[in-house]
Amino acid sequence: MGDEQRLGPDEQLRLARESFESGEDLTLAVEEEFALLDPATLELTSRFEELQAAAAGTELEESLVGELIASEVEIRTGRCGGFAEAATQLGERREQLVRLADGLGIALAGTGTHPWSRWQDQRIIDTPHYRRNDELLRYVVWRNTSFGIHVHVGIRGADRAIRVCDALRVFLPDLLALSASSPFVEGVRTGLHSARTQIFTRMFPRCGVPDAFGDWDTYERYVRFLYDTGSISEHTQLWWSVRPHLAYPTVEIRICDAQPQLGEARALAALLYALTARVARALDEGEELASPPPRLIEENLWRAIRYGLAGELIDLRSGGVRPARAAIEQLIEWVAPVAGEVGAAPYLAVPAANAAERQIARHEEGATLEEIYAEYVFAPEPVGG
Repeated sequence: MGDEQRLGPDEQLRLARESFESGEDLTLAVEEEFALLDPATLELTSRFEELQAAAAGTELEESLVGELIASEVEIRTGRCGGFAEAATQLGERREQLVRLADGLGIALAGTGTHPWSRWQDQRIIDTPHYRRNDELLRYVVWRNTSFGIHVHVGIRGADRAIRVCDALRVFLPDLLALSASSPFVEGVRTGLHSARTQIFTRMFPRCGVPDAFGDWDTYERYVRFLYDTGSISEHTQLWWSVRPHLAYPTVEIRICDAQPQLGEARALAALLYALTARVARALDEGEELASPPPRLIEENLWRAIRYGLAGELIDLRSGGVRPARAAIEQLIEWVAPVAGEVGAAPYLAVPAANAAERQIARHEEGATLEEIYAEYVFAPEPVGG
């Protein structure tokens, strides 16, 4: 955490509002979290600090950061002006990371959970931010050995950013269903397509589907209440699956599992970006958007956790039930015109099987967890393209 964490809540909220009011629309940044592995055993290995030290002085230095545990690394595209730039950066960052890690004898993988490594064996990295979260959350944070992909989209206007977040809540289950990649954890097939979401979203406070706030003033009053009551000490302790970020003038979507393949990461980021742009336009033009209560969105979120892309989702307008794939296809159709304008359209696709479905199919064929996970470890050669 940077200087923004040393500011008092009043100053932080004032600067955040000003930043949104003067911010640039539809910038983009993508953050990907990956597991650090022993290449011989494929167990999680706590070597982040070595990786970080090796990145010093390289083109990856500013884009490689820690994320809770020492057996995890996060890479960032940085702020991009459009999707074509972000797609290129996603490939370059992965290529740089794979080369760096391979030189240290560290393997990498990109699924939402590790299939068997124990959370009890992981070490939290020693930074002030994560020490505070460790002291605050204890077992909740110890248990969180999970990996995701986050997308930040620039939104100009503080009230507008809140309304975009409000509208995006409805689509969180669809995005999770598409991205699900974590059917295994603690050495078992969980029966879930996204065990990561159950571990993270269901355990952390102020996580999952937020309320609709309507405008910045209402949101700010809530954040001030949390500070005033000692409920939070940092704004990042609002871990919702979609949130306005107080350090940057962006809306951040955080619901998705990590993606093992570069093409899948690009396709997912393209959908999140195009969807956010489409929602912003709908709001600007007065298009009516659904605004169901969180309890109904949560029904769909559970379906996405349990069955992923192979299941069904509720149409919260009609009350009907439809296959998750049909829901995603309809969503892509809705965002398509804007996706073309922002350069995301060529990347939009619904896969024949997502990562969770592929892993489950291999398990049903008789493959062991070790055999399956080995198929998701990044190759030591470049993975850009």
